[in-house]
Amino acid sequence: MAKPLSTSPAQAKETGSSRVYSQLRQDILRVDLAPGSALDEVGLSERFGLSRSPIREALVRLSSEGLVDILPNRSTIVTPLNLDKLPEFLDALDLYQRVTTRSAAMFRTQADLDVITAAQKRYVDYTRISLDTGDSIPMIDSNYEFHMAIARAGRNRYFTNFYSRVLNDGRRLLHFHLEFQRMDPDISVEKLGAGHEEMIEAIRLRDADGAERVAHEHAAQFKGRFMQFLNRNVSSAVDLTAMQPSHLETQDKG
Repeated sequence: MAKPLSTSPAQAKETGSSRVYSQLRQDILRVDLAPGSALDEVGLSERFGLSRSPIREALVRLSSEGLVDILPNRSTIVTPLNLDKLPEFLDALDLYQRVTTRSAAMFRTQADLDVITAAQKRYVDYTRISLDTGDSIPMIDSNYEFHMAIARAGRNRYFTNFYSRVLNDGRRLLHFHLEFQRMDPDISVEKLGAGHEEMIEAIRLRDADGAERVAHEHAAQFKGRFMQFLNRNVSSAVDLTAMQPSHLETQDKG
């Protein structure tokens, strides 16, 4: 009986680094690790049973996605969510979404269109899982891949790279967005992904103006939903009629 192939130290280190990256990424995106919290390499080494080298590699990879900040003193924290910068983020999202979708309509190939269509199918499948389970990761990742498939079809690596950074910065916002949307009994995959099919159709028709318009509407819809989340008023659903003075007085007299 042949012996199984042994794993080289380099392979083992990469496997360990990938495992740490994957778990920490999920913890950050689900906000199980709070924004601004410290990530201690020694503690992470103990948690994952690994040396500090693969831990450091995983943190560098997370840093490249904007999920952690490696500070000058070599300490690492989960990237804070600065809500005061939210208007800047939403403006950038709108701008890059418009320009990448417009470019895709102008320069896409049939192969690009096939990739975009397949990415949308995965988005529908994985968002349905997220709605059923409450796990935001499938929706977040498939949404990113859909929009990046469009960006790559635009054939401008600067737009693609900048847009990728904007989408990565918004991953945790999508987590809160999904949690809030799941409170709506009428929420559906179609509502969450409204605009995706219209983008694909405009890109298919090479309608640059239409593609840009739909992309802008899609960004505006997300902005509206997220502002609704920030301004939510939990107490608005509470019936306060029982707290009126006349009712209390009646109770006292009884």
